[in-house]
Amino acid sequence: MLGVSISIDGNRLVQNLNLRVASGEIVVFMGASGSGKSSFLSYLCGTLPPSLQGSGRIIIDGDDITSLPVHMRRIGLLFQDDLLFPHMSVGENLAFALRARTTKKNKEAIRKSVTLALQQADLAGFAERDPSSLSGGQKARVSVMRCLLAQPRVLLLDEPFSRLDIPLRKNFRKFVFRKVIEQRVPTILVTHDPADAQASGGKKFSMERLAIEKLPLGEK
Repeated sequence: MLGVSISIDGNRLVQNLNLRVASGEIVVFMGASGSGKSSFLSYLCGTLPPSLQGSGRIIIDGDDITSLPVHMRRIGLLFQDDLLFPHMSVGENLAFALRARTTKKNKEAIRKSVTLALQQADLAGFAERDPSSLSGGQKARVSVMRCLLAQPRVLLLDEPFSRLDIPLRKNFRKFVFRKVIEQRVPTILVTHDPADAQASGGKKFSMERLAIEKLPLGEK
């Protein structure tokens, strides 16, 4: 990111942010509700509402994607809700990500990728299950694997752990962080929970301070 600024009605949410996120690195932006965390992610993935103003360049692997439409950016986004398709089985939800990123229709290759993804998520044999039959933690893991199967160049996490109870939140957070590190996906997490920031092991930024000053990389 080069010189990223976001404002609403003249009020600055992010001011002239310059940041590099390495492969497999998790960078955390912390702030209370209304501090601009989700607006920041919206600017990165190209969905900033017209009511907000954004500027600055977004560069991934040397490619300037600032003016690209959402579907061409190859940025993954994980929300608080799992957003699984209710009319598809668990396996079909995962296969959707594979079909979305390729024109090839090799059914056997897709089946093998889905089977492997479920094994990695400790959900072997769940391909034919209806999403409604899964627990909250199981749905969350399927959602993560679907996102990663699309092979995003960058992953954005919009408080994906906040609706889980504390023991499940800790385990799921560890699972997500392990997967993005294994797949070496540059990741940005926005959260209000200090435990998320501590577990990330990466650079941490305060949204409140970003609104009023330019911070050196990694300053808390």
